[in-house]
Amino acid sequence: MSIFVDENTKVIVQGLTGGQGRFHGVRNRDYGTKVVGGVSPKKAGTDVEGIPVFASVADAVTETGATASFVVVPPAGATAAILEAAEAGIEFIVCITEGIPAHDEAKCFNTLKKHFPNTRLLGPNCPGIISPGKCNIGITSGDIALPGGPVGIVSRSGTLTYQALHELTQAGIGQTTCVGIGGDPVPGTNFIDCLEAFEADPETKAVMMIGEIGGSEEERAAEYIKAHMTKPVVSYVAGVTAPPGKKMGHAGAIISGSQGTAQAKMEALSAAGVSVCLNPTEAGSKMVEIVKGL
Repeated sequence: MSIFVDENTKVIVQGLTGGQGRFHGVRNRDYGTKVVGGVSPKKAGTDVEGIPVFASVADAVTETGATASFVVVPPAGATAAILEAAEAGIEFIVCITEGIPAHDEAKCFNTLKKHFPNTRLLGPNCPGIISPGKCNIGITSGDIALPGGPVGIVSRSGTLTYQALHELTQAGIGQTTCVGIGGDPVPGTNFIDCLEAFEADPETKAVMMIGEIGGSEEERAAEYIKAHMTKPVVSYVAGVTAPPGKKMGHAGAIISGSQGTAQAKMEALSAAGVSVCLNPTEAGSKMVEIVKGL
């Protein structure tokens, strides 16, 4: 199985007629994802390489039965696009937009939580989600993913998401779903959401979790793993050498004093029974060892 999306997921692309929307939307479609429409108010009635364009998300949902949306719009319009999708009944929203102000993210997150509890947001500022051979929403290359499981991946880091997929695929270890949650301060979906879903998925036998400096999400995940996870978890935390007060990569990856350090996160995860590795390649090798022993 997979989590959050599968081969039956019908996807619309908000921003399909833009350069990035066109590139990634068509790329997702060509991978095999059911991209059934796009949204661009000024270009309704046209199409992008055979994908019909609608004036609104509501129109797209009515015409196509879409349940997922891929938001590829600039920061100024991203939260409005997310909320439009939620209002139209979209259940799963992937937003890759980078540079959304944190207070806008927080307002959007709280609005979804209060008024649209059945809608899940992945992102913003994330690579998206891929269930190999079934569905790809976002910017991850399908070429580096291997269908068939048994490993689920969840990562805060975009680049390390791709490396985790590559390391496992090179070793012949398939993936059920790979979720890039992004590293912004207010993520729509967090580690625990994904860990819970992987724990419930019968085809996921082990989980790779990639964290980074900043915040306390990894420590919270460690508490969840210790209390609820029965499946083995392998982890790598990026930023071991990052100095306090230095931002690494994006807004969420910043250490304040002794808070949010890679070392503290690694210690918490290790105490929870997680196999903590010192680099991505070591994490891949450890996962291969675990899978062969299952």
